[in-house]
Amino acid sequence: MTETHTGPGSAPEVIGAGLTRTARTTGLLYLGLAVTGVLGFMLVRGRLYVADDPRGTLSNLVEHTSMARLGILLELGIVLTQALAAVWFYRLFRSVDMFAAGLVAVFGMVNAVAILGSAAMLATALDVADDRSLAVSGGAAATVQLLYVISGHLWGVAGLFFGLWLIPMGWLVVRSRWLPKLLGQVLMAGGVGYVLNTFVSYAFPNADLVAGLLTVPATIGELWMVGYLVVFGVRDHARPDRESARVAAD
Repeated sequence: MTETHTGPGSAPEVIGAGLTRTARTTGLLYLGLAVTGVLGFMLVRGRLYVADDPRGTLSNLVEHTSMARLGILLELGIVLTQALAAVWFYRLFRSVDMFAAGLVAVFGMVNAVAILGSAAMLATALDVADDRSLAVSGGAAATVQLLYVISGHLWGVAGLFFGLWLIPMGWLVVRSRWLPKLLGQVLMAGGVGYVLNTFVSYAFPNADLVAGLLTVPATIGELWMVGYLVVFGVRDHARPDRESARVAAD
């Protein structure tokens, strides 16, 4: 009978530790995406952009230039963390199903590119606030407002691909059994909800409550996913070093 070695430096132990390390790195990148997203879109943008007052938006950019630059940096942070998280999700799940893992990476990258466009719009708006000669017909206030509106729509349509990346991610969680099955199911439901939210938001502009409710499963699933990956990595039975140790003990 061939003996299974599970001591320090053995292949199963190295593989198991590597899987856990990859899972935790993925979780940290996902956490970075969540933090930069909340701070950039919800906090900074909310303080600068006044939906019904172009002059108010322009005034905020002029008076709070540092905050405006912070908002741009945070959006770039979103792009960076989402792109890296997409790559690390592929690295984590490619052994489970390379095609599905590739879908997570591709859909995540497309969403990152959309937010990159939003960051460019915010940077252009700040340039217009600093140099009024860049304004198009309608004046600086109207130009700045238009750029923020386009930025917001880039976020809106990007929700389609954000939803799409959650669906294969949840399926991989279920198939791999490395994380709780219910988590995978919640992620898939959240992905579908996000896709529907994108269509509902544009088809029914006044259906804010319904659109918001559609994103609740995704929020729950993402927070759960981030927490599980960062704290636990993967379940013990997914680690070859733990499995080999169990076989040797038997």
